[in-house]
Amino acid sequence: MKVLSVVGNRPQFIKSAPLSLALREAGIDEVVLHTGQHYDPELSQVFFDELDLAEPDYRLGLQTADPEAMRPRIEEVIEAKRPDWVLVYGDTNSTLAGARAANAAGASLAHVEAGLRSGDLSMPEEHNRIEVDRTAALLFAPDERSRETLAAEGVTGRVEVVGDVMYDACLRFGPIARERSDVLDLFGARPGQFVLVTVHREANVRPERLRRIVEGLNRIDDAIIFPAHPRARAAISSISPRRFEVTEPLGYLDLAALASQARVVVTDSGGLQKEAYWYGVPCATLRPSTEWVDTVEVGANTLVDDDPVRIETAIGSARMPAERPQLYGDGHASERISQTLLGSLSPA
Repeated sequence: MKVLSVVGNRPQFIKSAPLSLALREAGIDEVVLHTGQHYDPELSQVFFDELDLAEPDYRLGLQTADPEAMRPRIEEVIEAKRPDWVLVYGDTNSTLAGARAANAAGASLAHVEAGLRSGDLSMPEEHNRIEVDRTAALLFAPDERSRETLAAEGVTGRVEVVGDVMYDACLRFGPIARERSDVLDLFGARPGQFVLVTVHREANVRPERLRRIVEGLNRIDDAIIFPAHPRARAAISSISPRRFEVTEPLGYLDLAALASQARVVVTDSGGLQKEAYWYGVPCATLRPSTEWVDTVEVGANTLVDDDPVRIETAIGSARMPAERPQLYGDGHASERISQTLLGSLSPA
């Protein structure tokens, strides 16, 4: 069996690591295509190096987030390799481009992280999720909530609840990160005595929203570690006053070491919301909604949007709930996905 995996940005490199290993162990031939959506070495190559990922078979190097620019090039690879399945991850424009290319080429599409919804149609990612799920033949949902969402939407593909591949990565790489990384020493930080902040979504790097986020962060007394996406770093450089420094992006292992030892994680990243939960670290999310609703419902995550007062209050009062139920699987999603693919005849 041959699978074409389409990846293009930071979260997808992390998610693909444990799944690539599981595919290999199942005897599945994986062809990896990197769209080039993230082309800064700090946001791309570093993940292949740190996570010991095989060099992509195809690097499109497009340096764009436009799915219609990616689609024809992905379609060419599908036509050339004729995979049994095209595998896409999450909700990015690379995901959408891979799905559209698979459909155009008549290939069978499998979607990892199917069925997630924030309910916020102002987010491009929400539209991507809906479109990809409508066209996927095989939908790998992280939990029963996602399955129920897909059933309510009437998707025609086969739905399998497998858990979250990000949890697989978290269990595999979290201990390695804490053992190998010296990032706390680099920042002069102590476990549980700093706030980790990440901002990367397009809406949050717009001047007015970013200014309000900075105002909220300026109100807290904790040490702040803020490794910034290049787009955020450029936007924040002109905002003052600012009581904290912004640093270069970090590799996954360094970021995992920080996230797992922070007092609070403040982020607009879907992946970090989950990782914070798994690490037992409370989270404040710089968005009005989240697709990871369960983390909010159990009291581990607070939606603060860009409100300075809510940001200050959420960070000051952040605590993990006394009971922390197991969310999004058991760390074996990758094996379930690989075995499901192996046992599935392509419907194309």
